[in-house]
Amino acid sequence: MSDASEPLRVVTADNPSPLTGPGTNSFLIGRGSVAVIDPGPDLPGHRAALIKAAHPGRITHIFVTHAHRDHSEGARALADATGAQVYGFGPATAGRSPLMQRLAAEGGLDGGEGLDHDFRPDMRLLDRQTIETDEWSLTALHTPGHFAGHLSFQMGTQIFCGDVVMGWSSTLISPPDGDLFDYFRSLERLELAGAHRLLPAHGDPITDPAARLAELGTHRRARTAQILAALRDGPATAMDLVRRIYDIPQHLHHAASRNVLAHLIALAEIGAIEVPDGLNAGAVFKGL
Repeated sequence: MSDASEPLRVVTADNPSPLTGPGTNSFLIGRGSVAVIDPGPDLPGHRAALIKAAHPGRITHIFVTHAHRDHSEGARALADATGAQVYGFGPATAGRSPLMQRLAAEGGLDGGEGLDHDFRPDMRLLDRQTIETDEWSLTALHTPGHFAGHLSFQMGTQIFCGDVVMGWSSTLISPPDGDLFDYFRSLERLELAGAHRLLPAHGDPITDPAARLAELGTHRRARTAQILAALRDGPATAMDLVRRIYDIPQHLHHAASRNVLAHLIALAEIGAIEVPDGLNAGAVFKGL
């Protein structure tokens, strides 16, 4: 836990995992009127630690980057305990692109890992909307890709970037909540924002944002090339391709297949590959 005398503090929830790293970072800003960014999972100990970290101030605002449970689940209980308002993009499925809305409506795509279906912000934030007090100012930036309704929050030269960029790992893109087209647009938007530091919700701060954003874009383009090359060996499902191109433990195969599926959907949408029998989680994809 950070020193309460600092204007920016971080309290990391006790929810480590292969996808959350050391746990969810909850950030606190301000000393009197305190904002919490990503209250994390609904853990009584974490909630108590947040309230303690805000002392002698009071938590008045709760900002949620996106409605995955490891970020949003604790929002309502923290609001009830403090009287704070909860701010976010909207319910869990808000903001999906027309393509992902269509695929979700058709069914068979699976996905929805960790969705907080109960999440409802008290205040819905628009892109570029600013919330400020005498102590701090936060501007919401819509940064989908990992999650359709994902918001980042800019404070001066720093951006709280949730899960769209992390330093220790690449981001899970799991359709229909994740969208590779949106992800590339969000990387570009964060680059154009010119922040000096990115503060992810998992792992350490990113002190060279331009280099990390470029690295992530290069990684995704390389993965696309790998997938196209693997399809030249014959038709395959997303899971087939994981077995062909990844060298990772078995327990990570499902998450990897969701990332591969996001690439396959994007490639099919631009006509670079074929899906003879319709698009779903188990679809067979063919190279041209």
